[in-house]
Amino acid sequence: MDIILYEPAISGNIGAVARVMKNFDFKTLILVDPKCEVDEEAKRRAKHAQDVLRRIEIKDKNSLKKYDYLIATTAKLGSSYNILRLPLLPSQLAEKIMSTKVKAGIKATKVKSKIGLLFGPEGTGLSNELLAKADFVITIPAGQYRTLNLSHAVAIILYELFKAKVKESKESYHKPAGAKEKEKFFAMLDDVLDGLDFVTKEKKETQKAVWRRMIGKAMLTRRELFALFGFLKKLKLASC
Repeated sequence: MDIILYEPAISGNIGAVARVMKNFDFKTLILVDPKCEVDEEAKRRAKHAQDVLRRIEIKDKNSLKKYDYLIATTAKLGSSYNILRLPLLPSQLAEKIMSTKVKAGIKATKVKSKIGLLFGPEGTGLSNELLAKADFVITIPAGQYRTLNLSHAVAIILYELFKAKVKESKESYHKPAGAKEKEKFFAMLDDVLDGLDFVTKEKKETQKAVWRRMIGKAMLTRRELFALFGFLKKLKLASC
């Protein structure tokens, strides 16, 4: 998916958008008829996304015709009679893209549609003329003041797309603790608790039960459980 900024006028916003793209693994940034340069301010705001800036492509509005699907963004909602401004939400966009991949099956990995996500100028947004070129429009729910900063809007939409991608691929950033690892932890916990003085045996067993329930509800990752292992070891050493 290409991220397209139409007539961007603030170089810092270009850098901030590049940074957001880097956060969520999007690589291609298109500037259509930009009104500013990709200058030092853009580079400063991009932080570690300099590679995204280096790959920027400058194009004119005729380039929008090349996309199989052009998705426009707007903060201005119309009535139910204004078809151009009847939007989907970012989460619905993510579901639509993921469900299309599922339906396509194996072919989805071989034949990829060219998709462009179009954001308008900072001051005015996209015109009805440009919205008419899009396959559909999305909007971000907001309060009375609906207009978001450009990079904030990009971040919210790309987050929803990235979240759906992770869910669809059943990936996880952190491997959850397994049953064997938890049992080892509980064995060490029991050992530590057995070394402490309790008024009654029942109170000690209650402590063990409470800790088991808390650890179970927390659904800890392996990294988190290993950190608790280290804590218990220090407690045990301190009590010796």
